[in-house]
Amino acid sequence: MPLRASILRVSTPVAGPEYISHKFQFVLTLLRPLAGLLLGGAALVAPSVVVPAQTPAAATVAAVEPGKRPSRVVLTWRDDPARSQAVTWRTEVSVDEAFAELAEASANPGFGALARRAPARTTPVTSGTVTAYYHEARFTALRPDTLYAYRVGDGAIWSEWFHFRTAALEPAPFSFIYLGDAQNDIRSLWSRAIRSAFMDAPRARFVVHAGDLVNTGESDEQWGEWFGAGSWLNAMIPQVPAVGNHEYARIDRGAARQLSEFWRPQFALPEDGPEGLSETVYSFDFQGVRMIVLNSEEPSRFDDQATWLEGRLKDNKNRWTIVAFHQPVFSVAVGRDNAALRQAWKPLFDKYGVDLVLQGHDHTYGRGEPSPDGQTRRDDAATVYVVSVSGPKTYEVGGAETWATRTGSHVQLYQVITISPQALRFEARTVTGQLFDAFELTKNRSGRRRLLDRKPDLWSAY
Repeated sequence: MPLRASILRVSTPVAGPEYISHKFQFVLTLLRPLAGLLLGGAALVAPSVVVPAQTPAAATVAAVEPGKRPSRVVLTWRDDPARSQAVTWRTEVSVDEAFAELAEASANPGFGALARRAPARTTPVTSGTVTAYYHEARFTALRPDTLYAYRVGDGAIWSEWFHFRTAALEPAPFSFIYLGDAQNDIRSLWSRAIRSAFMDAPRARFVVHAGDLVNTGESDEQWGEWFGAGSWLNAMIPQVPAVGNHEYARIDRGAARQLSEFWRPQFALPEDGPEGLSETVYSFDFQGVRMIVLNSEEPSRFDDQATWLEGRLKDNKNRWTIVAFHQPVFSVAVGRDNAALRQAWKPLFDKYGVDLVLQGHDHTYGRGEPSPDGQTRRDDAATVYVVSVSGPKTYEVGGAETWATRTGSHVQLYQVITISPQALRFEARTVTGQLFDAFELTKNRSGRRRLLDRKPDLWSAY
């Protein structure tokens, strides 16, 4: 039987960044091999060891020198996933021309002879004393449900060949990965979340990030860790990021917070959102799912986003609807509540029957399906709300008993969501691969949902 976590507690985190006193580090080192998990009710609680938040000191925002060889290659979408694909990468500024080459993938290694070349658009980004070129190429007029191979470079120095598959035109089964905040110790600890998720779902069609991909949005060094953690996976599986508060910063003291200068050059995203929120509010359709991403970091634009959101929900012909953003409708962590966001967006989720809302920010886990009127904690026909965390920075659960049917703290998680025309299956797993939460949504012909709760008994599962 595992040791109770209370024996191992060094500090009790509340909300906001917490720090572990250096004089207890040796105690943690001695006790870590003995650490067990305290599992009670619906929550998984591990020792209260919270990774210190990184501060935006000079060392944190140091730039990483680019080279002539393409780096930070990442797939995203600007347009229809069935007929297009976007890719971005970066180089040093001596690379004044950049291209991407594309061919239908073949087991014959001579496929490259049939490749067509697409020119890239280049954007310079300066971080400290280092300037890098960010290149974006778009592949268009693609065939649906087709495997392609591509590479990027300057015509002389190329990346390796990567593969991607376009979406099918009609609804068809697929899986995708959902990750909460990465934010801290990205290379050393968050890397195991993205890699474990891939091992569990190697055929995932895209990865949704619910904000706070890094701790300091202007840190080229931290973005380098994020790209390094995903490495070639980013170049094979399209990324679907939502902005978090840590992707915003005040460049000058007293100035308004603004989106990281790295966001748009490194992620080529749909530009169908409200004016002024380009590539932070967007949507796309994928094999029977409408995926909508919102920006929770612009409170003055909540109403504008609500107007746009209603349009995307009203004209939705897809069987499933999923919405992702950073700060949650219902909070899990102590002392947090996003009333203005909830008031602006939740009525639309209820009115148009959004199936699933994926969120981050609270550095804990919570999943629930409260009734639209808030009077019932469990309504099997209601929208399912999930808050999760994939990085090592964690907070205590608090206040979630009013809406959540499963909670957890001090655990790194990833989620795999599998969708077919008949059902949506959700699994949350720890980075060690153990099942933490699960449910299934089904719909009848009229579109009425039914939730089957499949969460494990955590006492027996660990």
